[in-house]
Amino acid sequence: MSIPLVLGYLGPPGTFSEQAAHKFQSTYAIDALKSLPSIPHVLLGVDKQEVGLGLVPVENSIEGTVNVTLDMLANEVNLFIQGELVLEIKHCLLTLEGDKEKIRFIYSHPQALAQCRRFLLDNFPNASCIPMESTAQAALLVKESAGGGAALGSLSAAREYGLDVKNSDASDFPGNKTRFLVVGKKSFSFKTPEKSSLCLAVNENIPGVLHEILGEFAREQIDLTKIESRPTKRELGDYLFFLDCRADLLGEKKDVVERLKKICRFVKVLGCYGTDY
Repeated sequence: MSIPLVLGYLGPPGTFSEQAAHKFQSTYAIDALKSLPSIPHVLLGVDKQEVGLGLVPVENSIEGTVNVTLDMLANEVNLFIQGELVLEIKHCLLTLEGDKEKIRFIYSHPQALAQCRRFLLDNFPNASCIPMESTAQAALLVKESAGGGAALGSLSAAREYGLDVKNSDASDFPGNKTRFLVVGKKSFSFKTPEKSSLCLAVNENIPGVLHEILGEFAREQIDLTKIESRPTKRELGDYLFFLDCRADLLGEKKDVVERLKKICRFVKVLGCYGTDY
């Protein structure tokens, strides 16, 4: 008898991660979804094989990278990206207060608070913004609190926790979208691989070394879709570089990785995968 394939996601019910998980489940053979309390819980749950797959946010069009996702994929877990999808994000202001002047606390995930920073300053200049593990956890807290609170969260969270929607799109910029990754223990892609992610660290911080690295992609006419740096957490000024590109670096273009290993002290392919957007 086969073992059910369970996809873990950032919960509780009502998060945008849950919406993305349902979207992925509707396309692929995922047997069940499991709500987990934080992004680290999702990634560690997959790494310890407590769930078969995990879905985590990695990048937002307004606020940028979800740092904990990249840091853990590079340093703390041995997982592979197996797929990605993009979800449109509409942050709603959720509360039980009839008068917005009574709102003194606004709860949400740090990314959501940052994506709505201008809206909050313009409309609630005196309210305290309090970070939570997820937007739905914030909505649940507002439901259970004595009053004076509001949450930034999804329309489904409003329905889940019986909250009123005071604003249906509080994002500071239109077209707000979040990119999610599906990760697992094996190198695998749910679709034909068309994209790769990797991280690397150079041997020495010398002039031209990054140019040399990028030249390996240019030589093969590989389109780089993203590049950014994150601290290695070992020493100030020591960085990991994260790159996304439109190529299969474990297949047709695997020679690029071998050449990068001659330039860098550390190269880790995070996955070669298809996209669902």
